[in-house]
Amino acid sequence: RLRVIEVYTSVQGESSFVGLPCTFVRLAGCNLRCVWCDSTFTFKGGAHRAIDDVVAEVSALGVRLVEVTGGEPLAQRQAIPLMERLIAAGHQVLLETSGSISIERVPEAVHIILDLKPPGSGEAAKNLWSNVPLLKPKDEVKFVLASRADFEWAAQVIREHRLNERAGELLLSPVFGAVRPEDLVDWTLAERLPARVQVQLHKIIWPPDARGV
Repeated sequence: RLRVIEVYTSVQGESSFVGLPCTFVRLAGCNLRCVWCDSTFTFKGGAHRAIDDVVAEVSALGVRLVEVTGGEPLAQRQAIPLMERLIAAGHQVLLETSGSISIERVPEAVHIILDLKPPGSGEAAKNLWSNVPLLKPKDEVKFVLASRADFEWAAQVIREHRLNERAGELLLSPVFGAVRPEDLVDWTLAERLPARVQVQLHKIIWPPDARGV
């Protein structure tokens, strides 16, 4: 059984799927405590639910694109069979994961969004670098940045690990209210980074502290 916080349909707020209708399965629990986390409500609680029940609810919502998120979804072992069942039911499945837990068992068909943690998160030491060689060309790597120092760290990681050759998209996002998007654009252009600058669409459409997105 899974500990599930919520299942709901909205639009994707980030990644290369931004703006598309998507059903989110938000699982409870996280092994990290990032300084800027906007999902602290996932750390505890959640309803214990059978995988069949969750898949049935997702399918009833009628949206093919599904994201499994958290918290940290891979902190629950049953997240793997959940994704397998969603794929078998005909869904296109995204996984948003911090990269602090191995992605080795994630089904091949799943589109992984690996959220590497920069120093400003307070959790950079938890990055599991053995995940990088496991990335597929369709996967994405995301950096949420709170400062120029975080950006410089991300640029170094991208170059040292040749992430543009391993993943299909590299995403740079400013922490809402901490880094101006226009500054992030300037830094990215100056460094000639092969990365996509993005803002979190859901923080623009809904209040920054809105739950459920």
